[in-house]
Amino acid sequence: MAKHAPRFLKIVDDARARVKECTINDVKQKLDRGEKFHLVDVREESEFAAGHLPKSEYLGKGIIERDIETRIPDTSAEIILYCGGGFRSALAADNLQKMGYTNVISMDGGVRGWKEAGFPIEK
Repeated sequence: MAKHAPRFLKIVDDARARVKECTINDVKQKLDRGEKFHLVDVREESEFAAGHLPKSEYLGKGIIERDIETRIPDTSAEIILYCGGGFRSALAADNLQKMGYTNVISMDGGVRGWKEAGFPIEK
């Protein structure tokens, strides 16, 4: 796992204080039950191309605030964000909440935890 800089971790912890989080198991169960929600990968485009969660869509952290309103106009829609480990997704979720999205969740553990659990990855 990458060693994260202290100031980066500080802003992640600050965002996590305001953001709802779920586990990889929560997401896997929702997918298995066929629940309707937006599963959004906020990693870099190259990371998404290398492998992503089933039924996820790409909307990278660098563009999510710019493009979210056209991609997901319903501010009450359930949106679960994920990244590599749960840090970038927490930051993105915090910003979406500031934009008026009321049902945004960050998946703690990210793709790393998903793979460690042996859950499927799509390319």
